[in-house]
Amino acid sequence: MKEMLSKISIQVNEKIYLKNPDTSVLGRKLVAGSIALIDELGFEGFTFRKLAKSIDSTEASIYRYFENKHKLLIYLTAWYWGWMEYRMVFGLANVASPEDRLRKAINLLTEIVKEDSTFSHINEIKLNHIILAESSKAFLTKSVDQENKEGFFSGYKALVERMSQIILEINPNYKYSHMLVSTLIEGVHHQRYFTEHLPALTDVIQGEDAISDFYKDMLFKAIKTVEK
Repeated sequence: MKEMLSKISIQVNEKIYLKNPDTSVLGRKLVAGSIALIDELGFEGFTFRKLAKSIDSTEASIYRYFENKHKLLIYLTAWYWGWMEYRMVFGLANVASPEDRLRKAINLLTEIVKEDSTFSHINEIKLNHIILAESSKAFLTKSVDQENKEGFFSGYKALVERMSQIILEINPNYKYSHMLVSTLIEGVHHQRYFTEHLPALTDVIQGEDAISDFYKDMLFKAIKTVEK
């Protein structure tokens, strides 16, 4: 099993990068360094010049992998959603009941992220910090429609579709499954961020994961409501 997991790689749309960073030592170092630096400085403060210095390389080398830092951010978010879907596929594989699969899927999307030793060059905890604080900058741009046509956000959409299908197994007549799942995901981002930085905007309850419990309560109530 360990040998099989060591060969797993998360596939990212090849149009996002100029050279796949997963295929070289420098590329993986670039990805690891960018995660550490964006987590430390924020996306606005991050530059390829600073990245090159932090990984003891050159800006020219980085530009051989990514056209600009926006494309790098899209790569990181795409990798993250691919990783989340990989976790969901493995986590739900032997769960027969759609209700149990939905509960487990919600747990996977809402729980506090831990490092995954399968991918040694990725710090998933720091990457999760970036997703919470910066991921909307990947698509809240003037170029979003063209980038969507090119499939840049396919990993995120695939994850939403996978969970949407579970909801429709439970209630085939529920009309808003995609909206509900994307509301869950983006809401979790905000609530985790609020918990750390603006706790008055959320509910922090000692001894329980209030965010996970809240979204399980919300989703199951939503899909079981019969509209008259």
